[in-house]
Amino acid sequence: MKILSTKDNLQILHEDNHIIVINKRVGDIVQGDQTGDKPLSEIVKEYIKDKYNKPGEVFLGVVHRLDRPTSGIVVFARTSKALTRLNEMFSQRETQKTYWAVVKNAPPKTQDSLVHFLTRNPKNNTSKAHIKEVPGSKKAHLDYKIIRQLDSYFVLEIQLHTGRHHQIRAQLAAIGCPIKGDLKYGFDRSNPDGGIHLHARQLILTHPVSKVEFTLKATPPNNPVWDAVS
Repeated sequence: MKILSTKDNLQILHEDNHIIVINKRVGDIVQGDQTGDKPLSEIVKEYIKDKYNKPGEVFLGVVHRLDRPTSGIVVFARTSKALTRLNEMFSQRETQKTYWAVVKNAPPKTQDSLVHFLTRNPKNNTSKAHIKEVPGSKKAHLDYKIIRQLDSYFVLEIQLHTGRHHQIRAQLAAIGCPIKGDLKYGFDRSNPDGGIHLHARQLILTHPVSKVEFTLKATPPNNPVWDAVS
């Protein structure tokens, strides 16, 4: 059974006066879209309003996003000062992001650096990875390594060097390794919760106000495959 986040069950990884970091569940949407479903940003606002008994509108800045079917670390800014600094950090790639992905097919190498050029198709909300630059494409770069071999799957650890639309999903599909549950990118069946086995596992960043560098880690969702990894 799929459980979405509410103000009462948020998985909070870090919270202070300037930022709040959430372990997003599969199915949570970070920011509002055409579905009209309540986004995580509004749920976090409700949590802050209740906890601190704040009158009026609560400020919360969306710094970055995760795809709806994925899970893991999402950072929100609680002040405009923090938002400005975090936006700059993320756009300048001053953070280090580590993801875990579960795939059925063994990748060509146990570890590798992948560079593709992605084009986006807004009609079906997908990105396609090309070996060479094509008109309208954006360079995508990641490193992966196999960190675990399960009975039927391989677990990859991914260091992301660029932040493109569906980058990990498209690049892994391009080397014949679609992520478990990811029908959109060629996996053969869906997961029961409608999600995919892609998890934002770790984030290293400098606090926007204190300037202290710290590391955040998010536990993967509770299901048999992730349980075998953790």
